[in-house]
Amino acid sequence: MTLWLTIAAVAALSFTCKAFGPALFGGRTLSPRVRSVIAFTAPALLAGFIVVDVLGPRWSAVDLTVLAGLAVVPLLLWRRAPLPVALVAAVAVTALLRIP
Repeated sequence: MTLWLTIAAVAALSFTCKAFGPALFGGRTLSPRVRSVIAFTAPALLAGFIVVDVLGPRWSAVDLTVLAGLAVVPLLLWRRAPLPVALVAAVAVTALLRIP
């Protein structure tokens, strides 16, 4: 539940920054470097929250089945599989590895 509240907070913060940015900076154009930092802030925070949630507090609750399932996603996306297929495959790999 905490992860979802954090995701909602990051989304709200991102929306707020995008809404108030034009009002604060007026007609000025930001440099490409500043724009890239702003664009990657929310995805970087989300990735950090996911890593912390998957690895547990102080990275002590590592579940190798979840890590294996997560590893399937970029592999399938690299092979040009659709995102829903990659996600279902990740769930399937995790489930199969958990079968005793």
